[in-house]
Amino acid sequence: MAEQREFFFRRLHSLLGVVPIGIFLVQHLFVNHFAVYGEEEFNKAAGFMAGLPFVLVIETLVIYLPILFHAVLGVYIVFTSRYSTRRYGFFRNWMFALQRFTGIYLVIFIAWHIWETRVQVGLGNVDVDYSLMEGILSSTPMFIFYLLGVISAVFHFANGLWSFMVTWGITQTPKSQRISTYFCLIVFLVVSYLGVRSLITFAYGV
Repeated sequence: MAEQREFFFRRLHSLLGVVPIGIFLVQHLFVNHFAVYGEEEFNKAAGFMAGLPFVLVIETLVIYLPILFHAVLGVYIVFTSRYSTRRYGFFRNWMFALQRFTGIYLVIFIAWHIWETRVQVGLGNVDVDYSLMEGILSSTPMFIFYLLGVISAVFHFANGLWSFMVTWGITQTPKSQRISTYFCLIVFLVVSYLGVRSLITFAYGV
């Protein structure tokens, strides 16, 4: 019974990492990328998202609760999974290790990001606009913190997408898994570009 419950939770953990969390990540970085086209364009895009009907309910059910569950179970997996990059050294073993390391970093990064943005908005201290992100990223240490956070989030999603396809039986053969590796690499590069390019614009105006 305990094994079946753990199997179910791990499957749910994998699913939530792609739907809805992964989809939200791509959408979030896509909206942020509007900063590249100017302050007004970003504010329009951010304002549109903030003005959606029942936005708080949607964010809670589709974003915050799935992320909380994924994070709690992810931390449990980190401290109960066994891997040895020194002993095996295989590519997938390193991907397994990096998935765990980025997951721990993201627990800290996401908590801080939510505090700086959503919580402060809820308290009436700030508005989600270009100036907010420009101010946050004006500090070099904070820019590096966010840069590592974005790259970690995209890697965690792209590598998790590969694991999701294996876990759910979409890629069962070595050939299909090799193809999915290249696909997930493309996803990582494209989505990372959206996120990093936005950060550079907020921080340096270019």
